[in-house]
Amino acid sequence: MLKNAIWITGAEGRLGSALVELLKKDVDNKVVGTDMDVDITDMEAVEQYMKVYRPNIVINCASISDVQYCEQNMVQAFKVNALGARNLAAASRSANAKIIQLSTDDVFSGKAAGQLTEFDVPDPESVYGKSKYAGENYVKELNPKHLIVRSSWVYGAANESAKEDYFSYVVNHGKSHTPFQAPLDRIGSPTGADVLAGFIRCMLDKAEYGIYHASCEGMCSRHEFATAILALMGYDTELAKGYFSVENRGRISILLENLMMKMTEIYVMPQWFDELKAYIEKNKESV
Repeated sequence: MLKNAIWITGAEGRLGSALVELLKKDVDNKVVGTDMDVDITDMEAVEQYMKVYRPNIVINCASISDVQYCEQNMVQAFKVNALGARNLAAASRSANAKIIQLSTDDVFSGKAAGQLTEFDVPDPESVYGKSKYAGENYVKELNPKHLIVRSSWVYGAANESAKEDYFSYVVNHGKSHTPFQAPLDRIGSPTGADVLAGFIRCMLDKAEYGIYHASCEGMCSRHEFATAILALMGYDTELAKGYFSVENRGRISILLENLMMKMTEIYVMPQWFDELKAYIEKNKESV
């Protein structure tokens, strides 16, 4: 018996590919993934897809997440990250479908000390952060059956055509024994795509709406993350050269507190190092 008909946009990306693989394991789910084949910035195309496949859950993983590209291409960044989210929110409401919108810690500036909860007011500074926050607002305004999931430093599952993430960047330098610079002053919580997908799967059938933070527990610098990856992969940790980056001056860190998750006791995110170790042990031959 069909339980959920799920449409995943951005299905070839890091999280999207992990979700497709995970959700298809449940034979009661009908999972359809799209990427460039459905233009979410085209309202007519989105509405037509909704009419044909009639999903009761839409998971929007489609995003332009390259921060530098967004700064140089503001119109395109807002078109995909904000307008695309608007179209999906409006179309899913018309179909009485739940929408799960993936967002980012970049909706915060990183200038506030301490961990940021779902109740802190976003203050994005980058075009990427502003466009994702605009997308959040559209989703909140247009579909009451919404779940906004913010995470940080997502790494892991993706196909070969996906853009290199920091994890694969470090691994590639380890393989080639090439030194690289790793910031000591960029602090965050590395989060595996698999564990984030697990949280989203948990939320599919729950009557939970609003904003949830979903990052692995604990924190580290980019340098600590890099040396942990190198050590677990068996590469030389000295390849990661720590430095203080000019672009991070005035920026403390962005640390998401999973407050809603803890209050509802719905899911428990693992410690970042434990998840990293588990991911590498599972995928060491393929990464």
